[in-house]
Amino acid sequence: AIEWNKLIQDEETLIIDTRNNYEVSLGSFRNSINPNTNTFREFPEWVQENLAKHIKSKKTSKIALFCTGGIRCEKATSFLKSNGYKNIYHLKGGILKYLEYIDSDENLYDGECYVFDDRVSLNKYLRKGSYSICHACGMPISNEDKNKDEYIEGIQCHLCIEKFNDHDRKRFEERQKQFDKKRKKLNSI
Repeated sequence: AIEWNKLIQDEETLIIDTRNNYEVSLGSFRNSINPNTNTFREFPEWVQENLAKHIKSKKTSKIALFCTGGIRCEKATSFLKSNGYKNIYHLKGGILKYLEYIDSDENLYDGECYVFDDRVSLNKYLRKGSYSICHACGMPISNEDKNKDEYIEGIQCHLCIEKFNDHDRKRFEERQKQFDKKRKKLNSI
């Protein structure tokens, strides 16, 4: 984490975010490439179809990979090396370790970091971020997203309004009523 800033500020370094598109949408390192994958399983295909073009257009001598906790970028590093790529680096411990070690005034990560638990996202101080989850589609949504006309708590958000039909939304509505009852009961204790 301590050497990461120097690496990614080098003009000859190509920076690739190995996380899924919805994770990248919450935040990423400056000047990094988003492969626009829905799952990590799509990353090898993205490499085969796109990486050479990116390397050529940037005149890259180094490739820097990162992810949330270091596992996916470590796998991506191995994959690139096994396919003949050289000078491959990854952020050991991922974004979370970086945020733990790098002071906020030296921090080159913009936005929040998606995490796979109830917190949904963490800010640069590793405290709970501002995102929550749409209980219909499971995607992260911001407070701004909740103010959109399409948003109905527990039933739909702007990301999933076209994914579900009225029957689905009726089921989600019943589920939300149960959540609301439970919440009201807990608040009255």
